[in-house]
Amino acid sequence: MAYRTILTRARIGFIIPSSNRMVEPQAAKFMPEGVQPHFTRIGMTNRHKAPLDQLLPRILDAAELLADSQCDVTVLQCTGTSMSGGVDKEAHVIREIERVTGKPALSAASSLTTAFRTLGAKKLVFISESKQDDHDKKKDFVLEAGYDVLADKAVALSGTDEYCIMPPELWFDTAMSLRRDDADAYFISCANIRSIDAIEALEKELGKPVVTSNQAAFWCSLRMAGIQDVVPGLGQLMQHDVLRTAAAAE
Repeated sequence: MAYRTILTRARIGFIIPSSNRMVEPQAAKFMPEGVQPHFTRIGMTNRHKAPLDQLLPRILDAAELLADSQCDVTVLQCTGTSMSGGVDKEAHVIREIERVTGKPALSAASSLTTAFRTLGAKKLVFISESKQDDHDKKKDFVLEAGYDVLADKAVALSGTDEYCIMPPELWFDTAMSLRRDDADAYFISCANIRSIDAIEALEKELGKPVVTSNQAAFWCSLRMAGIQDVVPGLGQLMQHDVLRTAAAAE
């Protein structure tokens, strides 16, 4: 008997913090049919938090393991970690992941800046889940990357447990409270919150693109893997081809 083989359209590997509870269910919800997400967890937040240089060997071990699953793209999906060393260090980490996997890589930070560039968004409203100190570190990365922050707010949630249980309405209300008609886009940071489910309602009210950490990573990794599907629920960003549009904006 001849059997028909079962093929996937693409495999995307995510390196996520051991504390993260949102990337997996959100990927299951939003990845197109035939695209298989794979996950490896490492310690990089809370009691595991360390400078990016110290985390890099752990990150590369995880990337090498994901490569065994034949992932087409590997994603370091933690916004705070990927932004923590600044723009040059983040680029170095991506190059190192690509070196050990032999395939394209990105991070939460690089997918976000690629999204802003693709959308032509220079002036941002920035919201994070963090307390002020960590919020300011992420804001410094955004500024270093060449973007203007017109308004921002550290929501200052208490930690991982609270990140995961706060509803999309929190992020909707916070963004609406910071409304700026001169903003090009709204950026809601963190891969461990439910902001992704507020994107379309916010875009309808604000009339501007809304970019979140997981949405940007899903979009960028799909496009890097050659998947051009427009995924319902992920807002204006999904209308774009990262490879053509971002390159044209350079």
